[in-house]
Amino acid sequence: MELFFERRWQTMLGLGIIVGVTVAGAKGEVFSFTEKPAGPRVEKWSGSHFLRVTRDNQGTPIALETAIVRFEGHYRPGGRESGPPAAVKVDLVAAVHLADPAYFRELNRRFQGYDAVLYELVAPPDARPSPDAPAGFTWWGFAQQLATQILGLQFQLDGIDYQARNFVHADMTPEQFRESMTQRRESAWQILLRILAQAMLQPKPIGDEWEGLWEALQKRGRQRELALRRWAATHFEDLELAIQAVEGPRGSTILSERNKVALRVLRDELQKNRRSVAIFYGAAHMPDFARRLQEEFSLQPTQWTWLVAWDLKE
Repeated sequence: MELFFERRWQTMLGLGIIVGVTVAGAKGEVFSFTEKPAGPRVEKWSGSHFLRVTRDNQGTPIALETAIVRFEGHYRPGGRESGPPAAVKVDLVAAVHLADPAYFRELNRRFQGYDAVLYELVAPPDARPSPDAPAGFTWWGFAQQLATQILGLQFQLDGIDYQARNFVHADMTPEQFRESMTQRRESAWQILLRILAQAMLQPKPIGDEWEGLWEALQKRGRQRELALRRWAATHFEDLELAIQAVEGPRGSTILSERNKVALRVLRDELQKNRRSVAIFYGAAHMPDFARRLQEEFSLQPTQWTWLVAWDLKE
């Protein structure tokens, strides 16, 4: 029994680290995407609709993919007395914060077609991150940079052009974030413990997860990089579990409260006659965004696009 709980905590700690690095804040050049109209199954939203692992016929992971889901409808920003509603398109662009360089290049290309791109970053208003800007040492930043080297991927802040004219900051300031955390009596440790506690209650067997990680670490070069990517990618399939744990019964600052800030910015942009808007946030935020776009903006999903974020093929 002690061994069971020890391994369960180790496994969930690994999941917590993966979620933290990729959901918070490659040398392969393969890129692909598929587009299709939204079908009946798109009405049931979950994390798996924004992030998925695709496999070959033998069950081997070949790609970690993220979704761009388009919502369309007519929106009257000024209320019923403001004239006829305008047709708008809002795309939820789910992101993983570490990915192949080709993934970020494709996102940069697509972002050029929007009137506004609302981006996440807990920073002062209108902050524009630049890969050339000097950054002080933080353990969080160190962990992210270490992950990019181990997995052979690129960090989002290095791959996305945040200097583009249509980019609009749509997130909390550090002061707002701290104030919300204080008011809600939240802490980073509390959230991590939620993830661990929720995961320990799941009946999913542990199997040989950590044996697989150990085997991957024994490899060399490209084979080790690929094995570690595959190991990490399979843990993303527990994204819904992590979302439930982070949000809890009352929501959370990290997800739902920041989403509210982003949607206030969306309303401001629609008031400015923006008719094609992208919300560029981590995949964990997207189920809540999707629900709010339908309930608060009366927009409906019409199509989705899957992008390859991690190439996992041999």
